[in-house]
Amino acid sequence: MTQAAQARTPRTGAQATPSVASPADRPRATPDEARRHDLAAFLRSRRERLAPEQVGLPMTGRRRTPGLRREEVAQLAAVGVTWYTWLEQGRDIQVSVQVLDAVARALLLDPSERAHLFTLAGADDPAPVKECPSVTPGVRLLLEQLSPFPAVVLNSRYEILVSNPQYQAFIGDLDELPPEDRNLMWMAFTPSRFREVLIDHRTERLSMVARFRAAMAEHGAEPAWKALLARLRKASPDFEEAWQRHDVLLPTNGVKRFQVPGVGLLRCEYTNFWLSPGLGTRMVAYTPLDDETRALMHKLPG
Repeated sequence: MTQAAQARTPRTGAQATPSVASPADRPRATPDEARRHDLAAFLRSRRERLAPEQVGLPMTGRRRTPGLRREEVAQLAAVGVTWYTWLEQGRDIQVSVQVLDAVARALLLDPSERAHLFTLAGADDPAPVKECPSVTPGVRLLLEQLSPFPAVVLNSRYEILVSNPQYQAFIGDLDELPPEDRNLMWMAFTPSRFREVLIDHRTERLSMVARFRAAMAEHGAEPAWKALLARLRKASPDFEEAWQRHDVLLPTNGVKRFQVPGVGLLRCEYTNFWLSPGLGTRMVAYTPLDDETRALMHKLPG
């Protein structure tokens, strides 16, 4: 045997050393695989933090692992145990929004956790959190500190959540209105103080409808949005005409003018301050464009 052949032939009884791929050589997880891995870890962590009594299940002796069992989550969510196990294992399976909703309820997920669950599952939440659940004391304090500048907190449906006294010079006393009429879009298209004092209100409300249509693309299945749209279309031919234009706009800052009885002409720049995820609840502050308006704002009620 030649030396070259001997070099190529392993000695009798010697073990061939298997090749080991370095971490850099191993195939990387695809984005979908990484997302399913994160989903599996998230579900396990939420399951393991719950005690049976928190979800109305009886304690049945000592448990070898913390939290709920997989079969208990499946029972609470009314899904198959095998299916839920696959979900926790990061298997590539199709998940409906109805099942994700049931799992979220079974695991007592809060709004942030629920949103995270749907994101990891690559699904659209049918009931996303877009608005502030309430107006906090901090927001009310900010409104007070903006005096003498008018300011209001609106949600994306144009509902007036709270305002300072100066802004009420634009809209009147909210306490005198039924709750369903405390909506800036409704005020723009029906007889109201807001429509009386807003200069160029016909042009301004076209922009409002375009923003409303853009926002409704995310909320079209929600009953409150559908009810408001139906109410506006029935009450105002002008709204119906504007709606049929299919114009869309995202919320922006801009300029508005108000002719307020007993005060005068106010030329204002309005600025949006977002208080919630996405383009949801916002505070809108009106600041003077000129020295004359600055002086007149001190005449607003406060």
